[in-house]
Amino acid sequence: MKSVIRIFVALCIMTLIIHAQDRRDKGIMTEYTNPFWDEIKKGISEFETKEKPKKLDFKMDFTGIELPKKIDEFKQIWHNEPISQGATGTCWSFAATSFFESEIFRITNRKLKLSEMYTVYWEYVEKARRFVRQKGASHFNEGSQANALKHVFENYGCVPASAYTGMKPGQKYHNHEKMFEEMNTYLNFVKKNCFWNEEVVLQTIRNILNSYMGEPPTKFSFDGKEYTPQDFLKNVCKINTNDYVDIMSLLQEGFWKKALYDVPDNWWRCDTYLNVPVDDFIGTIKDAVRNGYSVTIGGDVSESGYYSFKDVAMVPSYDIPSSYIDDYARQFRFSNGTTGDDHGIHIVGIKETANDTWFLIKDSGSGARNGENKGYYFYHFDYVKLKMVNCMMHKEAAKKLLEKFDKNKTEK
Repeated sequence: MKSVIRIFVALCIMTLIIHAQDRRDKGIMTEYTNPFWDEIKKGISEFETKEKPKKLDFKMDFTGIELPKKIDEFKQIWHNEPISQGATGTCWSFAATSFFESEIFRITNRKLKLSEMYTVYWEYVEKARRFVRQKGASHFNEGSQANALKHVFENYGCVPASAYTGMKPGQKYHNHEKMFEEMNTYLNFVKKNCFWNEEVVLQTIRNILNSYMGEPPTKFSFDGKEYTPQDFLKNVCKINTNDYVDIMSLLQEGFWKKALYDVPDNWWRCDTYLNVPVDDFIGTIKDAVRNGYSVTIGGDVSESGYYSFKDVAMVPSYDIPSSYIDDYARQFRFSNGTTGDDHGIHIVGIKETANDTWFLIKDSGSGARNGENKGYYFYHFDYVKLKMVNCMMHKEAAKKLLEKFDKNKTEK
């Protein structure tokens, strides 16, 4: 009996071994999770993180003040819808690109969307070129001026947004933080080691740009035809860069002459701004918009009367009464640093009443998305007069000013 049992047990064991050898197990890919470990980290973080007091900003109280509420209240100049500049310091390109889109419509009646990042790409290349030629003495940063587009257009042309986005597939917002850090680190290395080989430096900068933004096209299709960027500018956009003037208003440079706009973002040290008194400056802007010309403006956006959640920028009386805003008030703020070269924007409309004038501002910055009118601000006339330092417009829009400029220049 015992032998029978042994034989039976042996057979069972052999059967199990045979079946175990025949089994073919499979594996699957599964996301690693450890919920309790996540709970531990959360508990540690909550214990160690001290609650920070809320940051308070001093802002103007708008209670009881009649403000514009909707963009429909403004007499508007055609423009494309506002878009975001993302995490970049390229407001200058977004503002000026929007400006030239409005100009293309005014000149050709065509509604085009141009690529802001095509200009930004070549602007970085030219900044690096000057950095090498100036042996590191030239400013290299994300910022620039609206009139930089004229220089890029002249040298590289322009392209529609459909031909070059400057973003990778699936990317929702522009982000140049890492890209700029990489370029800046490289140029600091170049300067430290006196490595002034222009061809090598520019190719390295382009390699960095290409890896983050993609390489810009040399040819592309648009409306069934093939264009180069230069052909597109000339034959489709019909923009003549010589038709646009840059105007500033700063007492320090002396009026009625061409002057240097002395800020870091004027990295190529452009000194051909027409410098005029503030009354002529603001009067010309107002006349231009009244007559259907849009205008780019640049200046300071850091005052207590600048409040994104109400889409409003105005000068409070506790800062300076309206009647006291003059060339001295502007220069005082520029000299002490309270007026800076913060932001470039696009005037696309005007609202005039018996007592007030407001400008409709198209803005690519993140703050412009906080209020009800996404991508827009309402700038009071006084805010532009006190805090905006320079502008660019078509020469026909500034015809009266140019005549006055030539007369005063001749008389001096």
